[in-house]
Amino acid sequence: METGQMSATGTPLYSAELIQEGGAYKLVVTDRQRHTVQATYVSRRAVEQLPAFLSKLDSLHQRGLRRR
Repeated sequence: METGQMSATGTPLYSAELIQEGGAYKLVVTDRQRHTVQATYVSRRAVEQLPAFLSKLDSLHQRGLRRR
């Protein structure tokens, strides 16, 4: 498995892509149950903060704060 890839089990609910268009970034989120797609432009700062945000979510999950 390559760095940054995760093994997924269960039913995927959403998928997301971050697309660079020239100097702009577009976030495209697909709702796989409703078969809808939403897209919005995001700032470079938000893109730069994604790794820290994902790391924080992973940290919370590993400590059991997000488990039910």
